[in-house]
Amino acid sequence: MKKFLSAVLLLTSLAFSQSVLGTEHNRNLRTLDYLPMLMDYHRQTVGESRQFFTYPRRNYDFVKNFADKESNALVYYADSLGAGKDAHHFAIAASLVLGMDYRGGEALGDTIWPGIDGGLYLRGYADSLDFDLDARIYAEQHAAKKPKSFDGEVFDVQTENGNAGADYVSYARYRAHLGLNYAWARISLARDVLHWGPGYYNNLAFNQFALPYNMLNLDFTFGPLRVFSVYADLRVNSWSYSKDNLNDRNLYAHRYELALGNLTVGMSELQVLYNENKPWLFVPVVPLFIEKGNYTERVNNGALAFDINYRLFNAVRVYGEFFLDDMESPMAVYENKYSNNRWAGMLGMQAGYDMVVRGKPLQLGTIAEIARVEPYTYCHYDTAMAQMAHLGMPLGNPNGPNSLAIDWTIYGNLGLSGLSSLFVGVHHKWLWKGVDAGSDIDDPYKTRRKRFIHSAPLHYSLAPTLSYRGAHVAFMGEYGFFDDKFVNLRLVFMF
Repeated sequence: MKKFLSAVLLLTSLAFSQSVLGTEHNRNLRTLDYLPMLMDYHRQTVGESRQFFTYPRRNYDFVKNFADKESNALVYYADSLGAGKDAHHFAIAASLVLGMDYRGGEALGDTIWPGIDGGLYLRGYADSLDFDLDARIYAEQHAAKKPKSFDGEVFDVQTENGNAGADYVSYARYRAHLGLNYAWARISLARDVLHWGPGYYNNLAFNQFALPYNMLNLDFTFGPLRVFSVYADLRVNSWSYSKDNLNDRNLYAHRYELALGNLTVGMSELQVLYNENKPWLFVPVVPLFIEKGNYTERVNNGALAFDINYRLFNAVRVYGEFFLDDMESPMAVYENKYSNNRWAGMLGMQAGYDMVVRGKPLQLGTIAEIARVEPYTYCHYDTAMAQMAHLGMPLGNPNGPNSLAIDWTIYGNLGLSGLSSLFVGVHHKWLWKGVDAGSDIDDPYKTRRKRFIHSAPLHYSLAPTLSYRGAHVAFMGEYGFFDDKFVNLRLVFMF
């Protein structure tokens, strides 16, 4: 029964091939799968294999399963050069993606209808080289007189008076990966976001809810040991067209992860440089938290994070992460009075259970997290310099500095016939966000007595979700109640 269930779940995991196991596309570029990363966490919770929490990471089954998953794509071509042991194999697949969105509610302060996107999803491989590209063009009709970007990235406002023929918002988005693989190594160029650590909502060093950036990655895997090194090009200002973005914000980071059966321990280190660039920092054996002292303090910002995850009975995993941005001394961190001791902590738990109901696989689970981020965490000396941010949003915890958050989700995923599935979930969120100095990521750092979420109101939201995925069509619905009222509906075709 367990082997049968694993085989069925494998068939219903992803409807198409991806060269990496990546983060959720929670704002744009959604395809047929609703929350593939959450279900990857679920499989690691109930499974028996080593648990790795470094995203995006290489998909070792990409080439092996490519023909089975992609032979029915709109365009599919596979061939080889040469014969026998000297043969060089390659394949490519392409699909059209068409989507329509309705977005509205008080939280958005706008109504977007219709929102239409269309584009191309391209993927393939040639020997040890693999790639994927998801590129879309969007056109949206906004009810607000001054439209705002739904996803936080740049957009253009077209007007009827400006020879556009109508009033609408347009923009283009893409994510891509190009990787060269060896038995134990992968080097890749990508536009994506990093997500490091065992948490889902509240990871502290790198979080999936950041906005995508361009990066160069080097990934080593030696059995249970994974070493991941990255360079990323970050934007200084939240508006891409701003002249502030003529300045450079460069990120270097390393992650060291050891997966020993049910136990996984990890360490992440970050360094952000403003108008400086030191390629030496990309070398994975260079300890950034030590090397940081060799550069000008005013234009570099560093942090260190530790995380641990333990799986119990192939049904539950408990995990935590501690993030240290700066400290005067260990005693000062313990006393926690002044802003030159900046840190964050997160604890979480996920439970899952797989069963078969009338011959159909059912995945049930729940995940809960609590995260505390001290004032001035991720900030730096001056506004728009070496903050740990991209386009005005944190690279780490999405709630930013001076926040306390509790997230709890209950979910179920029922496999139907073929590649079809039905996902149902309910997400609760309790958020206290401070209003004092050090609550905004662009607040210039100053040494002062800090006040953690002083007089901060409770922001509670309840969001039920429903998603149906078929072989070529999917529907997704998200509804927000109480302090975060919104509705997001999406219909997408992929063929």
